[in-house]
Amino acid sequence: MVDSRIEKLAKLCVNYSVSVKPKDQVLIRGSELSFQLLKEIYRECLLNGAYPSVIPSLDLDFTFFDHAKEHQLNYVSPFYKFLVERIDVSISVWCPHNPKGLTNVDPAKIRIHHAARRELTEIFNARAAAGKLRWVGLPYPTSAQAQEASMSISEYEDFVYSSCLVDRDNPIEEWKKVDREQTRLCQYLNEAKTLHIVGADTDLTMNVEGRKWENCSGKYNLPDGEVFTAPIENSANGRIRFTYPGIYSGREVEDITITFKEGRVVEASAKKGNDLLQQILEIDGADRIGEVAIGTNYGITNFTKSILFDEKIGGTIHLALGSSYPEVGGKNKSAIHWDILKDMKEGSRISADGDVFYEDGKFLK
Repeated sequence: MVDSRIEKLAKLCVNYSVSVKPKDQVLIRGSELSFQLLKEIYRECLLNGAYPSVIPSLDLDFTFFDHAKEHQLNYVSPFYKFLVERIDVSISVWCPHNPKGLTNVDPAKIRIHHAARRELTEIFNARAAAGKLRWVGLPYPTSAQAQEASMSISEYEDFVYSSCLVDRDNPIEEWKKVDREQTRLCQYLNEAKTLHIVGADTDLTMNVEGRKWENCSGKYNLPDGEVFTAPIENSANGRIRFTYPGIYSGREVEDITITFKEGRVVEASAKKGNDLLQQILEIDGADRIGEVAIGTNYGITNFTKSILFDEKIGGTIHLALGSSYPEVGGKNKSAIHWDILKDMKEGSRISADGDVFYEDGKFLK
């Protein structure tokens, strides 16, 4: 018998997050580990009169990077471009077989392959910004991810489903409530011209004038809970030291400190994984901030090494290096969008035009 929370998650995803409509071309992706959830999502799409297709994600990434020659690293299948240009809805279920599977892969190979996919990223983002492509990413609990989060599988299942609010009687209404609460925050921030972030080893300013703040309340990610925008591309100045490791292709880059001048990274270092950090920064557009965000989900308290959850932690902020989202006015383009987190719960504050609206991990407005 299927866990009722899986059924609720599928219904929430299809009927709220991406609002699947009759005759929508829906692409559903996920590994065989998430078969139960994929099946329920597929069923729900059919019930809505859509045309769903499922592409399973096989555990072949290490094999690819281990054997691919440079021309293969640079190759992008026209099949994927065809899909990105035509689908109406993209649903991605995230449940990796082995989160550490690419730990020993040469960072240069990862950089080359991701840089080659820039056009796909740009097409996807442009269609999403134009309202022609609706998308969502959501989790399915696995033992591998539970181990990363230092939980038993039973504990991790409870964590995943409670974070998505599918342990509630009416998850859709719960996310609508989150949407209403965060609308007020976005209205305040939409009036801001400058942001000033201060914290441990951190003093960073940026211009956000004219940029829209996005209310993340279950439409693009499940779980959700953040507000974000894209800063003016040449405006970031100062230094930030990130509290949590940045996770990229399963590798942990720890104790990252980055200095910006006129929007670009001018200095960057990490205590662990510095080689990967430097390779990432060589990707075109990766040396600018594509996103600045504040986590608002105070129900998520554990750092799990999964950005889908971690970037939502209430009392944290995160910056993304690389691609920005056109729908908020961002203009930076890159093959990557890499979120890195900082804890703001002690001795930290954020000001908008000199007005402190956030202090020690809490909103004051």
